Amino acid sequence: MAKVNIKFSTQNKPEFIIELREKVRLYFADQNLSKNGNVHLLIKTVFMILLYLVPFVLMLTGVVSSTSGILICWLTMGLGMAGIGMGIMHDANHRAYSKKSGVNSFVSNSLYLLGGFPPAWQYQHNSLHHAYTNIDGFDEDINPVEILRFSPHKPLRKIHRFQHIYAWFLYGLMTIAFITTNDFSVLRRQHNDGVKPSGNMTFRKLYLMLIVSKILYYSILLGLSIILLPIPWYLTILFFLAMHFISGLILSTIFQTAHVMPTSAFPMPDENGNMENGWAAHQLYTTTDYAPKSKIFAWFVGGLNHQVIHHLFPNISHVHYSKIAVIVKETAEKYDLPYYVCDTFFIAIRRHIKMLKALGRNQQLSN
Repeated sequence: MAKVNIKFSTQNKPEFIIELREKVRLYFADQNLSKNGNVHLLIKTVFMILLYLVPFVLMLTGVVSSTSGILICWLTMGLGMAGIGMGIMHDANHRAYSKKSGVNSFVSNSLYLLGGFPPAWQYQHNSLHHAYTNIDGFDEDINPVEILRFSPHKPLRKIHRFQHIYAWFLYGLMTIAFITTNDFSVLRRQHNDGVKPSGNMTFRKLYLMLIVSKILYYSILLGLSIILLPIPWYLTILFFLAMHFISGLILSTIFQTAHVMPTSAFPMPDENGNMENGWAAHQLYTTTDYAPKSKIFAWFVGGLNHQVIHHLFPNISHVHYSKIAVIVKETAEKYDLPYYVCDTFFIAIRRHIKMLKALGRNQQLSN
């Protein structure tokens, strides 16, 4: 489709987001709380970074030398990688980790530890996904490889009938894509979209930084491991990929169960780029929360089980989402707007599989 400038409605229940923002502002004022992270987020930061780095150090120093022990270390790093991405980098990327911009910038660079490239992620995630959630042709998160169909507006292929089966393997390749081709593709799209890099950066500088960051990542994570670990080089590569597979599977599942669901809307603009709903209502129609009462689960996934709250208030740290969810639910009900939520993560997965089946067969979508 030809690109148009998306314009969300300002006439359809504009009072909703005005009232909601005021209620949330009063909540923080009444509780004398900062909207940014707190000591609990700091503890999580230390834990997740150690979960990622300690196994790596144990392997390189020879403390762990058996093949099975080394495999366990790589898999543990995969958990740490997912935890850093969801619970630390994500907040900082949205300038919600700290009230100090320098701290946010520093922590958001933790993405380099995972093989990612912060400028590319910020354009794909902040500028495209958050602004144009579930809008085909704009939201990169519903535009994966062609053998996956995440939108009813995408061409239907015969192989899509089986996507609810093979999608999980492809989900595991998410971070492998990030450390290989994805960041280059995102920068190329940003350049083609005519969106200039922030600050004094140029695309030439960005591409150079990207190449250098990939060289350093592979040299440290993979190169040193091949040289120092007492196992065959091909096992090191296999275990490295296993680490990324664990991380990718976790991250993809968390994000896709929030937006590719039977309740999810996939609205398209008219020929002039006009959307039916306002931006805030659009987030409610396209996003789903799950497992709202599971504190341990929410802690590990960085509050992203409250994806609705995150989309409405991305500049607020996830440590506050469970409290804000109550306010969002009450206000949405007042304005007769949906607030989709699954009681458990397993229910969310089951409904996501149902949605994948429906999209793979072009069936009528239902809750």
